[in-house]
Amino acid sequence: MAKHKTLAFFIPHRGCPHQCSFCDQRTISGTQNAPEPMEIAQTCREMLERSAPLESAEIAFFGGSFTAVETEYQIALLEAAQPFLGAGKFQGIRISTRPDAIDWEVLERLKQYHVTAIELGAQSMSDAVLTANARGHTAQAVRDASAAIRSAGFSLGLQQMVGLYGSTLADEYDTLEELLRCRPDTMRIYPTVVLEGTKLAECCQDGVYPVLTQEEVLEFCADALCRCAQEGVRVIRLGLHDTPSIRERMIAGYYHPAYRELVESRLYRRVLEQAAEDDGKPELFVETALGTLSKLLGQHGCNRKWLAERGVTLKAVETTDVLSGKLRVGKRSYDLFS
Repeated sequence: MAKHKTLAFFIPHRGCPHQCSFCDQRTISGTQNAPEPMEIAQTCREMLERSAPLESAEIAFFGGSFTAVETEYQIALLEAAQPFLGAGKFQGIRISTRPDAIDWEVLERLKQYHVTAIELGAQSMSDAVLTANARGHTAQAVRDASAAIRSAGFSLGLQQMVGLYGSTLADEYDTLEELLRCRPDTMRIYPTVVLEGTKLAECCQDGVYPVLTQEEVLEFCADALCRCAQEGVRVIRLGLHDTPSIRERMIAGYYHPAYRELVESRLYRRVLEQAAEDDGKPELFVETALGTLSKLLGQHGCNRKWLAERGVTLKAVETTDVLSGKLRVGKRSYDLFS
């Protein structure tokens, strides 16, 4: 079976014109130094030797503002990747950058070097929240950059940070809908994690942040996953990648090493609640897709316990007869993302 992979290189802080309130890319990525072109070529070569043939695999430059770094360095990294693109190799290059670091000259250069996907760190679509967190760009910059990226034929990815300083729950729902109106192909949703040494950490020490509860953020993320599914937008990341440095330096925020699983388990709980109400019996027998039973039951069986507290005993089995994202109780089918 062909393998689907992304080979990611992190460029922490290089090119960033601002120090955002939440940011410490070295801690988040676990990477201290920006890669050299020789490292790019060597790592690509080694991965192809281990994993070929590849299908829909990408080389990715993440962790900073790729199009804001000095042009010579951008080109050197892109050129180092070129010999590893094509049939049986990597299918393209994905980069992440700032909304205000996109223009037509930049897009032409990226297309020349076979970049296929561009992700924008939008974070919020509230100008007040963007200002409070020292982002250095406006919501309109996100709209303009998104339109330009789509017009130029790139795949568009957008990133939202949930629970930034000054953001309300209403701001989060407004941001989600604004981002979906930009028609992204993919989204990443990051509940904010406060790291020591950042501006957000100072706010925590003052006792004014964070405001949103863990439950509110979890419920929002569940709603966001549903809305993205309804709009045909793939959520390719939900929650920060787990690294030892994050665990060591986190002082507050909304973190779990498997945050997406928490969110998906919440969606299962919603459906189980509806199914139990429809069924009306003290024992609920549920059929679920292969590989989904642990999410249905919830971490440490929390969904089963939640139903038990309401007088319902849950019994569940996996079956090939139920598709992923669905549940079945008797003859009734339920959609996780409805």
